[in-house]
Amino acid sequence: MAYTFTKVEHDGRDDVVAVEEPLEIRVDGVPLVVTMRTPGHDEELALGFLYGEGLIDRPHAAGPTEDFAGNTVEVAGPLARDPGERRFYTTSSCGVCGKGALEEVAVHSAPLPQGPQVPRSLLQPAFERTGGVHATGLFDADGGLLLANEDVGRHNAMDKVIGRALLDGAVPLGERILCVSGRLSFELVQKAAVAGAPILVGVGAPSSLAISLADDRGMTLCGFARRGNVNVYTHPERVLDG
Repeated sequence: MAYTFTKVEHDGRDDVVAVEEPLEIRVDGVPLVVTMRTPGHDEELALGFLYGEGLIDRPHAAGPTEDFAGNTVEVAGPLARDPGERRFYTTSSCGVCGKGALEEVAVHSAPLPQGPQVPRSLLQPAFERTGGVHATGLFDADGGLLLANEDVGRHNAMDKVIGRALLDGAVPLGERILCVSGRLSFELVQKAAVAGAPILVGVGAPSSLAISLADDRGMTLCGFARRGNVNVYTHPERVLDG
């Protein structure tokens, strides 16, 4: 059974910390990805990652193998495109290391739809940050929570949510809002863009490259969504004031 936290002892007392373990993603038996993640919803994580990389364009069968005490997921091929000689390694603190420039994403994501217009108050904020792990939530235009997941990695939490939405037939996310508990990185904007989400909200700060990519893709990017405030960095036409 998957577990998010484990007990540890320090200074003579018990505490809990977030669990982090490796996961290998294989496609038709061929190792493709090793990621550090919090165990649980591994199939959704695998599918969300592959979809965000443009390697699949629909749900695929996925499940655990007997290897490495369950830390391996097997995904049925074929892939939508050949990854060539490229192999991936991701950590819980960053996305795909060495990811390319904006042109890489433009190849794999269509221009975003107009999407919903929402009041600014709806974005301030959607949920609180959880100690030790990051969270991603998928909301409708009225602020109703549709999906949520947690992981030690920001990008993993988003992959799990997008993977679940893919399995549910809810991708592209043209009328939905994605919210994340940490800072807004290039990788998170990329994953949201490929999934077709027109609005991405984070409780932390965006990076300069995240802002550039969101602007290029036509995405409304909002940061510092906390304590009743939110900053809108790109495409504010979807945010209604007053």
